[in-house]
Amino acid sequence: MSPEETTATAGDALRRTLGVSRRRFLSTCTATAAVAVAAPVFGASPALARTAAEPESAVDHGRSALVPPDRRGLILYTVRDAVARDPLATDLPSGFREVFRQLARYGYRQVEFAGYRQHANAPGGADLGTVEGARLMRSWLDEYGLRAQGSHGFIPSSWPLTPADLDAFRRALEIANILGMEHMGTGGDPTGSPYRADWDVAADKWNTLGALAAREGIKLYTHNHDSAYDFLLDGGPLDAQGRPTRSSGIRKLEYFLQISDPRSVYLELDVFWAHVAQYKFHTYTAHDGSRQEQVFDPAGLVVRHTPRFPLFHAKDGVINPQSGLGYDMVPFGTGDIDYRRFFTRVGAKNRHHPMVEQDTAPSATVPGQSLEYARVGYDNLAALRAHR
Repeated sequence: MSPEETTATAGDALRRTLGVSRRRFLSTCTATAAVAVAAPVFGASPALARTAAEPESAVDHGRSALVPPDRRGLILYTVRDAVARDPLATDLPSGFREVFRQLARYGYRQVEFAGYRQHANAPGGADLGTVEGARLMRSWLDEYGLRAQGSHGFIPSSWPLTPADLDAFRRALEIANILGMEHMGTGGDPTGSPYRADWDVAADKWNTLGALAAREGIKLYTHNHDSAYDFLLDGGPLDAQGRPTRSSGIRKLEYFLQISDPRSVYLELDVFWAHVAQYKFHTYTAHDGSRQEQVFDPAGLVVRHTPRFPLFHAKDGVINPQSGLGYDMVPFGTGDIDYRRFFTRVGAKNRHHPMVEQDTAPSATVPGQSLEYARVGYDNLAALRAHR
């Protein structure tokens, strides 16, 4: 077989794995990227938002909704500008209480925190990350029919744990319980290292923290971006520092799933960043020096470990191979990531909690943009239906 035929065969195999047509595959990659870089999974048409004439009951009625009404959530990082606004300087919703009220009006039933600070002029003052502040926020959540489902909060940096870090972690668990959370987590990877030995240490730490959280009735989770799905360096020739330089083909977070305790350590899949990882990390150098191709399947990972993924970040993107990420971030339901296929494949819709997120929602020139994108995200999440 000629080199050209080998390249074409590999490209066709990749295209079939990603589930796209040859024309769409080639049209979204440059000539060189078409053979060297895996294209993202191409989505179906964006989910249709609920029309003004269509009542919410019509959208939510029946069993075809891929995300049940009581599972539709939003991480407050999406509307962080609204939480931080000075209520004395604007007529827009500002501070936690008014943001909760607005999200409940859109239809959301769950929120995920990304810190407990707001503008000092908002009810309750600037810092609500205290026992008293948590009780106040819990009263607002109850008032508007919302449930706090998780948080990107404090994970100790020390290991072994210092007494101060252990006390701070226990306070974070206490606040989570006051707020009514079933889960508590962080926005960072267990470790940023590519080496197996460091992931072994990270698993020891997370197993300890997870056990502490479980004793308080909380499921501890780690939220990850694309780098956690790169390939683990676990063999082959060693570098000058005695570290491995090649991979067995297992991804870092897949290894973490193997060695962490399934009874107390959980994960939150950011679907956008998982698709970025699919685009970026599709080949590795094996222990024998050969170049191997392995396209990441985000939904497949969840299916293999369903109980370990209680939360998702439902974040969308439009295809842009020139961006370096494969996608540009857009409001949920307006991009190319096929969420109907994703939620259909992962199933177990009464076990997962999707949280709409858009990192880029706040705007310096359009003050109401983040809340408007939150509304768009809710409508599109609610509109997702199973194939009939």
